[in-house]
Amino acid sequence: MARYAAFLRGISPMNASMANLRRAFEAAGFTDVKTVISSGNVVFTTRAGANMSIERRAERAMQKELGRTFLTIVRPVNALIELLDADPYASFKLTPGSRRVVTFLRQPTDVSLDFPQSRDRAHIHTRIGLEIFSSYVPSGNSPDFMLLIEKAYGKEVTTRTWETIGRVVRAAG
Repeated sequence: MARYAAFLRGISPMNASMANLRRAFEAAGFTDVKTVISSGNVVFTTRAGANMSIERRAERAMQKELGRTFLTIVRPVNALIELLDADPYASFKLTPGSRRVVTFLRQPTDVSLDFPQSRDRAHIHTRIGLEIFSSYVPSGNSPDFMLLIEKAYGKEVTTRTWETIGRVVRAAG
């Protein structure tokens, strides 16, 4: 058995309660299910397997239990711990007050951007494997780098702050 984290795209308390989301994951056969904050982060235990297989299983259960599905991107919790420990941001000079964000790609792609990319007060620093590392200084506007990432990599992505990833790992225990 292995511990996983699922990051769902486009979910909020307005379109799905976290209690119902937890029940959907339990209906999929996952155990020790916990939701983390209300932005579609779920930690759970299941037999080790391919991320894509686990993603599809979660999406089928959401469709059945919630009447809708949300794009689901799964990562083993151990991989998230390694990511946090490696701290890819350490090699970049971040603007004071920056928020660090990680965009998770659902599947491998040959698409590449020339890094770094900057737009206004947002920076896409690098891509390592299936994760894109960005930072921005909050200004009240949506960070423009998301448009650039979606244009290059499509909409099968989801983004979380560095702090949220830490909270997910801690909740996974």
